[in-house]
Amino acid sequence: MELVVGASEATMKSVMGKLGGLLAQEYTLIRGVNGDLQYINDELASMQSFLRDLTAGGAGRAQTHGHRMKDWMKQIRDITYDIEDCIDDSAHRLHGLRSDMCCYYFANSVYEVLTWWPRRDVAAKISVLKMRAQQIGERRERYGVNNPEAAGGSEGSHAGNGTAAGFDAADNQEASLELVAIKDPVGVEDHMKELEEWLTNDKNSSGVLYVVGFGGVGKTTIATALYRKFGDQFDHRAMVNVSQSSDINAVLTNIKNQVMPQSRGQMQHAGGGVLGRLKRGTSALAAKCCSAGASEETRGETKLDRLKKELTGHFDNSSYLVLVDDVWSAATWGQIRKSLPTSNKRTRIIVTTRFQAVAKTRRGEEGDHTRKVSPLGVEESERLFKQAFFESKGSEAFFESKGSEVDKVQEEVWKMCGGLPLAIVIMAGHVACNPNKSAAEWLKVCKSLFPESGKDHGKDGRRDLTQEEVGRIVSHCYNDMPADIKTCSLYLSIFPKGQKISRKRLTRRWIAEAFVAEKQGLSVEDVAETYFNHLIRRKIIRPVEHSSNGKVKKCIVHDMVLEHIVAKASEENFITVIGGNWQLPSSKVRRLSLQESDSKRANDTEKMNLSHVRSLTMFGSLNQLPSHSFKFGIVQVLDLEGCMGFKAHHTEEMCKMLLLKYLSLRRSDTKQLPKSIGKLENLETLDIRETSVVELPKTVCQLERLVNILGGDKITRRALKLPQELNKKKKMKALRILSGIEIVGGLADLHHLTELRKLAIYKLSTMSDDPSFKDLSSSIEYLGGYSLNTLIIDDESSKFVNSLDDLSSPPKFLVALELSGKMVQLPSWITQLSALTKLTLSVTALRTDNLLLLSNLDALFSLTFSFRAEKQDSETLTILAENKLCSDGEITIPNAGFKSLKLLRFFAPLLPVLTFSKNAMPELERLELRFSMLEGLYGVENLAGIKVVHLTLKDKDGEYMTKEVQHEVETAVKRKTNGKAPKIILDHSDTFTPRMLYFLEEGRMIL
Repeated sequence: MELVVGASEATMKSVMGKLGGLLAQEYTLIRGVNGDLQYINDELASMQSFLRDLTAGGAGRAQTHGHRMKDWMKQIRDITYDIEDCIDDSAHRLHGLRSDMCCYYFANSVYEVLTWWPRRDVAAKISVLKMRAQQIGERRERYGVNNPEAAGGSEGSHAGNGTAAGFDAADNQEASLELVAIKDPVGVEDHMKELEEWLTNDKNSSGVLYVVGFGGVGKTTIATALYRKFGDQFDHRAMVNVSQSSDINAVLTNIKNQVMPQSRGQMQHAGGGVLGRLKRGTSALAAKCCSAGASEETRGETKLDRLKKELTGHFDNSSYLVLVDDVWSAATWGQIRKSLPTSNKRTRIIVTTRFQAVAKTRRGEEGDHTRKVSPLGVEESERLFKQAFFESKGSEAFFESKGSEVDKVQEEVWKMCGGLPLAIVIMAGHVACNPNKSAAEWLKVCKSLFPESGKDHGKDGRRDLTQEEVGRIVSHCYNDMPADIKTCSLYLSIFPKGQKISRKRLTRRWIAEAFVAEKQGLSVEDVAETYFNHLIRRKIIRPVEHSSNGKVKKCIVHDMVLEHIVAKASEENFITVIGGNWQLPSSKVRRLSLQESDSKRANDTEKMNLSHVRSLTMFGSLNQLPSHSFKFGIVQVLDLEGCMGFKAHHTEEMCKMLLLKYLSLRRSDTKQLPKSIGKLENLETLDIRETSVVELPKTVCQLERLVNILGGDKITRRALKLPQELNKKKKMKALRILSGIEIVGGLADLHHLTELRKLAIYKLSTMSDDPSFKDLSSSIEYLGGYSLNTLIIDDESSKFVNSLDDLSSPPKFLVALELSGKMVQLPSWITQLSALTKLTLSVTALRTDNLLLLSNLDALFSLTFSFRAEKQDSETLTILAENKLCSDGEITIPNAGFKSLKLLRFFAPLLPVLTFSKNAMPELERLELRFSMLEGLYGVENLAGIKVVHLTLKDKDGEYMTKEVQHEVETAVKRKTNGKAPKIILDHSDTFTPRMLYFLEEGRMIL
């Protein structure tokens, strides 16, 4: 019987820290309670030590007590949760007084009178909790739950210690920077060859491919590889995860949102000027005039009907590729297929499923095809094991020093995992993260996992795993992790199946929940990054999207791993998931994830005890949110990213959550923040990006613990206005991220924000003769000597970027720099930025001499020249023409330097001749160009490491020349590489929109 202790221990750490703080605040409670608090604190410390010793003894020792131990641990967990609730409730109800306030002694007397009853009530609860803690300790002895003996270094001895064997911050601190590359799945070459022929066969205009197999066998891996490899050959493409309980409307909406981003971009692009406003006004007038008739026509039309019409209109006369992943029922697939329109051009649909019954729904069309995926053989299994092992930073010494013993380990892993890729990969991560174990120990581990099934192997020695047995392997690898990282992994259950999880969103939430603390000289943010990297090494999460700086942007959790994590989280009452067919809890809810918003689920939540919820996450609409959900005094994390249906009372209710640390309204339809947000004195992260909130109320300056302000819109470059009080009162000194803001007037003086790590300015409303111009320049120079490592300045009018050369001391710790505007000459100090990995510059700085200067940046990973303005004015055209003359008619990339550069991009309507010298950019893997007209591209064959050349044409006027360039590049590269050329992609785009530019700059198209 397994024991789950990771989350319980994390809660204990948090509670003991809060108890210490409460003990120091005698004035906030009834006198005499301190003794009870001290007793509870000491008892919890003893319980925590007991759990650590138990965990250090390994799973076998824990199982000797069976149900008794499990029940006793449940009691510890429950009282720990209740103590934390009591402490947080007291903080909510009892606000202490500052010793520096005027008339402190008089105010304290009034305070004691007004809070007498709440303090008495809290004291009574503490007394009851003390008695419960005493009874739990006595009950352990009464029923014979004995103290564990010292483990002495047996397996699992590091589980309670985040810095002991199995995890070291230094090993996980620096994740390797890389692009998302197309990797052929291991062991399925025959599958891929046949399926590629089916996908590219023009004989049939339409067809459905059913990829069938057991969970974890590699269906999605194969389907995704096909999707990425051939997706650019279709006009439109989309990828959706269905799973067990997906709503057909949600699936079709997801497809629509993926195939229509350019349409949305065009609307935003056209809406910026007078003509755009005129069009919107005309449309609004027409809508009002026709509303009566339209309502009559659409009264009987369902949302599903509207979605079908929209998809039909968009797919008309277009080819498309759709990947429908993890279909669980024939009925669901039947609905989806009927909803996808036919087209007179080539269409392909790829369906992955665990069930043969889904594939049997095929209509028998000639273009349909079914492919069953089987487990891997011995050789393929060994190849996959090695690949995953080295991806997890496993040491080559493991294979070199142990010889034939390693072969036995790999063979045993293959037998134990049944050739299942998912299980093999997770075991490889497990082995890589435990380098000190011998081959003999690993053989023992493999055999101990399935002691009852030694005779169940098939003819080839491999056993077929059940879903429960796969869970046993996942569980073993989970139990091997340090307790802190176990807790962080359980937190993944908040997100729905198939959801791409943002790295930054996840790590910021870990910090808000106090799962992460400073250690080994690292800040809390850096420790959170190491935990995230460790989960990647362990293969618990898988990167699916990288930013242009080479770091993981988003990850995903395999369905079978997520099922295990949700079960563990539910067992500890750590997280409650509504939706996805997960079992509803019978006890108090602590962390709630609402993944479905239908009326049935709303009724379920209305019946639940939500008074103890400290974290609330919702996906979808606020319409089905429980009516009492915004009245929790102890909520600390509120994540409503992407939610619609905001009303004024919603934001007002949020501001009553006085303990709130993390508030995300990103991509929601909230319009503004109320003045009462100033009451959230514990708030650390405020995320209002891509909303209609354009200005913060002045009361936000009261939030002295605020660490992250994330605002504005990176796509449209709409900026967030800060209150002038920010500088007047010199507050908010804890700020580390200030993103998406507008600098105007007195806000340019930022000298007091010495903790600032990221400064992203989307709009500059200051001129060179304004004092604020010098204030901002001085602030950047000053902050550059502290912690500033990311600087983004979008300056289309003030010419501030051209004044940066005047800085006497450069921001030497920068790792990312983005300068947009009409800059020509680069700052002379840019070559001193030895840590710079990501650089984005205006295309007006594209000159041969500037490239020669930048070639000395040895750490540079990505370099982008882009053009953000909606149109090229005469001044810009003049600059581009002068740059061309200064570069002798063409831009030449030098033959030395750029030692680490892997991504090079040029985005502009008109691109001059680009020539790569011999031996230029030796590590470059991807070259991207987006343009209306390209004058020439030469020397690509000189790029030794090039893998992908991506040409995106704005309109068809330059199509002939672009195809000529494509042909010349292909011919030259094939001649140089003996026929082995990189992949050359030619895309078309009707508009040069900010949205498309954003997707490119973020690396979302690096597939």
